[in-house]
Amino acid sequence: MTHWVSRLRAGIALLKPREFALAAAPCPYCGPSLFVRLQREETGVRCTRCAASAVHLALGWALRDQVTHLGECDACELSARGPLVAFLRRSARSLATSEYFADVAPGGLRDGIRCEDVQRLSYADASFDLVTHTEVFEHVPDDARAFAELVRVLRPGGVTIFTVPMHEGELTVERARLRDGALEHVHPPVYHTDPLRDGAGILAFRDYGRDILARLRDAGFAEADLTTPTQRIPWTVPRAVVVARKPA
Repeated sequence: MTHWVSRLRAGIALLKPREFALAAAPCPYCGPSLFVRLQREETGVRCTRCAASAVHLALGWALRDQVTHLGECDACELSARGPLVAFLRRSARSLATSEYFADVAPGGLRDGIRCEDVQRLSYADASFDLVTHTEVFEHVPDDARAFAELVRVLRPGGVTIFTVPMHEGELTVERARLRDGALEHVHPPVYHTDPLRDGAGILAFRDYGRDILARLRDAGFAEADLTTPTQRIPWTVPRAVVVARKPA
């Protein structure tokens, strides 16, 4: 009941009555569905059956396009709830989930949820065939180290599929950095809402450009590409999804 109440409250907070719309369309997670537009921004689009957002929908369609043997995959998702998690639990051979809390050591538990830092994952080498995540790496101080960690925990030929906010330019803009443990702001700070922390903001360390693909290759991925969903998501411009594969 609490889950549905939180969903309702989130929907009410987004709703702009003059921009409200409905459309029937398929969902990558739950099949034929009814979609709602609560406002014209990308964040206002939801599947009414599973509450998937436009970002999760884009990743879901990319996942279906890129991974045809999901039932044979041991998967890892860098969150512990939501429509993507529910889909992977139903569809993958196994699923590891986690959340990040700075005061919990990697591999530790908080309220029964495993905690992981993608910069120093506690999983063994070659643990997974698939790693997914949405809107995570812009918040990671050392993304080069974190990309290398994904390479380490993936099996040969394994794939990571994920989204990050991207601008239209070629080069990534570094907004902040940690130097000797101290936070330095290169540009005015930008914070993204984090529902796990009662709506408190979480700092964005960078705005990615297309050079994210070179960053992934430098970390050890053999292939790195941007893809857009083959399936149309109502009212939205196709969202780029990153696909990177470890050498076989």
